[in-house]
Amino acid sequence: MKKVYGSAAEALDGLLTDDMLIAAGGFGLCGIPELLLEAIKDSGVKNLTFASNNAGVDDFGIGILLQTKQVSKMISSYVGENAEFMRQYLSGELELEFNPQGTLAERMRAAGHGIPGFYTKTGVGTVIAEGKEHKDFNGETYILEEGIFADLSIVKAWKADATGNLVFRKTARNFNPPAAMCGKTCVVEVEEIVPTGSLDPDSIHLPGIYVHRIIQGDHEKRIEQRTVREG
Repeated sequence: MKKVYGSAAEALDGLLTDDMLIAAGGFGLCGIPELLLEAIKDSGVKNLTFASNNAGVDDFGIGILLQTKQVSKMISSYVGENAEFMRQYLSGELELEFNPQGTLAERMRAAGHGIPGFYTKTGVGTVIAEGKEHKDFNGETYILEEGIFADLSIVKAWKADATGNLVFRKTARNFNPPAAMCGKTCVVEVEEIVPTGSLDPDSIHLPGIYVHRIIQGDHEKRIEQRTVREG
């Protein structure tokens, strides 16, 4: 089955619809699928729900889709560094479902393994627990969190082979593996596509069974917060 496509638009062809739920990898500006996000913006689809740790910044990452009003809901952990995100949320234009970071990652991972829900102590006694089932185990209270089963996953990796086996680079792995696993279809952008069989099996971070389409492209390597020593 062909997995390698020539462009982000070609890889997303036939997959995008209004009102869909998209799981996106990345953390801050690290490891975000910037080429696929740009193609989603250009497609014009709207009323999207994104499950992502955060929403990039005002002019990069998911932030570009907030600017065009194509996102109606975010399922996120962190909402800083993005003035437009804050403006839309405070004005009631954007729905926001807060998740602790570990809970968000586990909701994606659980769905990728076919697990519809799990119990966690994280969030008990806070607004996170409101409206959720509570259950006691060994005298401790837990809340039920549901897996995130996305219509589409978009992620970024460092290397891939033609069968979709992925290797991520250092902290750019972040949310990408669980995000990749939880979508009905997973599209990946990579910096390099290598010959099949050239990746060390013990170094593969995500097996190709989860990956349906791949593109290779040039990526902008932004630094979110630059700190330098005086002198």
